Amino acid sequence: MKKSFLQLFLAAALCFFGCTLLVAGLALPPVGVIDSSLLVAYGETLTFAGSLFGIDYYYQQKGPPRNS
Repeated sequence: MKKSFLQLFLAAALCFFGCTLLVAGLALPPVGVIDSSLLVAYGETLTFAGSLFGIDYYYQQKGPPRNS
């Protein structure tokens, strides 16, 4: 139970931070050393990783698909 909660929490956190970085990369002008394209690429990576964690969590809780 504890592992599945941690996995669900990480999936939600990765998706949230990834989407936040995507919005920040598009909305903020590049004023620092970090370029906006780097923020967008990292945001996409976090969002993808979070979605993989979420898909894995979903199938662990539901079980494999059954043919009826």
